[in-house]
Amino acid sequence: MEVRNYETVFIVTPVLNESQVQETVEKFTQVLKENSAAILSTEAWGLRKLAYPIQKKNTGYYFCLSYTGSGNIVDVLELAFRRDERIIRFLSTVLDKHAVEYNTRRRNGEMNLQKAAKETEGVAQ
Repeated sequence: MEVRNYETVFIVTPVLNESQVQETVEKFTQVLKENSAAILSTEAWGLRKLAYPIQKKNTGYYFCLSYTGSGNIVDVLELAFRRDERIIRFLSTVLDKHAVEYNTRRRNGEMNLQKAAKETEGVAQ
């Protein structure tokens, strides 16, 4: 099987406390590790307002997982999401080489460095 890069964004219900939210995220990273996926990054986007109410909730904890694995890893992860009632929504996408490069640069902080360099050039002139 071909190894691909994936990104999954999921929303955890806001009624959980901080430790329960971390347990939930650890559960899904463990599902990925058990199915031989390499986790590239885990980003917590925090508690945010939803665009529309889902299950009578207006907010949720957003998380983004970037990982590499074979094609069936997404099916396994999404099945685990469907079985867990703490997950409100999820979305998995396959990343192409440009998206992988962009995510790597964003995680390393290179995106803000270029913007700051342009601003200092403008001020210097």
